Amino acid sequence: MKIAISSDHRGYQAKQRIIKMLQNDENEVDDCGCDSAESCDYPDMAKIAAGRVSKHESDRAILICGTGLGMSIAANKLRGVRAALCHDELTAQFSRKHNNANVLCLPADLISDQLMSSIVNSWLHTKFEGGRHARRIGKIEAIEKEACGDA
Repeated sequence: MKIAISSDHRGYQAKQRIIKMLQNDENEVDDCGCDSAESCDYPDMAKIAAGRVSKHESDRAILICGTGLGMSIAANKLRGVRAALCHDELTAQFSRKHNNANVLCLPADLISDQLMSSIVNSWLHTKFEGGRHARRIGKIEAIEKEACGDA
């Protein structure tokens, strides 16, 4: 799977650990920045990695900032992105099963490295159930189309 990943300065260390985990699991990783723990703005980082998903250049993306909130808000502004902020394995699983989330947002300051790894693993290996959930995703896409036009 091709996975774009980015973080702001607060998520930089976690991003480095997750990249190694993803590569060990034989994923193709596109590191979209940031490149150090020096202060940067999360909307810029979210736009790059989530933009890869929006443009169908990556299958999924993982975004990390201090709380995950800013990244999720910014990512969800992009067409076709369904970004989910997850704090545990259950929300990661349901974000995939029911919402077909294609972007995972993580809070570097709020959860342990071990839990973060478990969340990423669950999110990557949980499949979308389809069925009634596909109908609901279609409704989300219709809202997006109505609000944003046919760009």
